[in-house]
Amino acid sequence: MALGPEILKKMIRIEIVVNEESLDTLIKLFRDANVRGYTVIKGAGGLGSTGERNPDDYVLQQPNAVMVLACEENQAEKIIMLLHPELKDLGGMCLVSECHWVLGPTVSY
Repeated sequence: MALGPEILKKMIRIEIVVNEESLDTLIKLFRDANVRGYTVIKGAGGLGSTGERNPDDYVLQQPNAVMVLACEENQAEKIIMLLHPELKDLGGMCLVSECHWVLGPTVSY
């Protein structure tokens, strides 16, 4: 990619899918790790280890929430080490990948 460090900053992207009931626990973990920015998308559905989640089902609503954040590598390691022991209880999944932050307004990582 021809874009340089004056435009892009290398970061780590963490995406976590949990049931909405576990969202408060996840947010507390992030606060304990001094995470200053993340995005939460509630009402997500899909198929995974806990079966099918259909947020539009009026009888048995079991919506998921997706949390996305981007941070520097050292903070990502701290977050993953805090999150790893909790994943069995939280369920869901966690994906980690390299990404680039487009520099602009004040960063929140």
